Amino acid sequence: MSVLAGVVGFRGYSGQELVSLLERHPHAQPVLMEHRADSEDRPRPLRFRAPQRIPSTPEAVHQAGLDVVFLATPPEVSMELALPLLEAGAKVIDLSGAFRLRTAENYRRWYKEEHTQPGLLSEAVYGLPEFYREAIRGARLISNPGCYPTAASLAIRPLVEAGVVDLDSGIVCDAKSGVSGAGRKPSLKTHFCEVTENLSAYSILDHRHVAEVLQNAGLEESQFSFTAHLLPIHRGILETIYFRAPGIHSSEELLTIYEKCYAHEPFVRLYDAGGIPSISAVAHTNFCDIGVKFDAATGRAVIVTVIDNLVKGAAGQAIQNMNLILGFGETEGLL
Repeated sequence: MSVLAGVVGFRGYSGQELVSLLERHPHAQPVLMEHRADSEDRPRPLRFRAPQRIPSTPEAVHQAGLDVVFLATPPEVSMELALPLLEAGAKVIDLSGAFRLRTAENYRRWYKEEHTQPGLLSEAVYGLPEFYREAIRGARLISNPGCYPTAASLAIRPLVEAGVVDLDSGIVCDAKSGVSGAGRKPSLKTHFCEVTENLSAYSILDHRHVAEVLQNAGLEESQFSFTAHLLPIHRGILETIYFRAPGIHSSEELLTIYEKCYAHEPFVRLYDAGGIPSISAVAHTNFCDIGVKFDAATGRAVIVTVIDNLVKGAAGQAIQNMNLILGFGETEGLL
């Protein structure tokens, strides 16, 4: 069976990654959906065969018979398009932050804007398959997680649920991302001369992705400190997570918790105790790699987790969600 998958925002980095993955998917064909008339295409070689293009309207979606539409768009655009596309009969997978938080009040607090479709917040399913697989299967609106929260939640939630983290001492997450995480729209902060041979911190204490980690890892804001940093590389995220685990005696004990949680997860890879993953290990893949280090004398624990922000942190996870809602094998087009 082959399905038609529309992509709005196909010119952005996540959108381009989506189109590339869909072109290689054994059961899906990408359809490019135009939203901004003033957008320009990249030059293409002669005899390049581009996917079909249609307007991003409900009428076009219905006429083309699209099964699913990906919104690789800013939150305000996703809020504008999601409901009409759903009413046209397509399932929607949104890669923005428009529907990740559960209340309009929480959205206003972290995104500093009003939510224009609050009625969809209760319907949207958070698209982290490792935790919400069964809910995803039956959903028509999926909110794809942010890149930072994907890595952080996969690392933190199993330990919080196991009760081994000293939450009074808190969790510190030092996160670093490649420049593509900021999107394709140019800005001074992502200018080549500002980024190259440099490392900078940003959105200290008020990064909008913090709310997702709190929501999905079961934490209070006072228990979690997060700082994002911009790396002078194209893609990839590395997060170093610090906490105290007074009831733990070895790295192997922490690793056992992860092994029980992720034993059957195709896209979470664990390292032997003391083994630490790097960004190059996950580049261009949908894997999340996790490494553990523990000091028994002080009860200090360090978790290092890495993903490709454009794949497991965006387009790859969106394809993983598409596979679930359309009944394909979860790893189709991703391994």
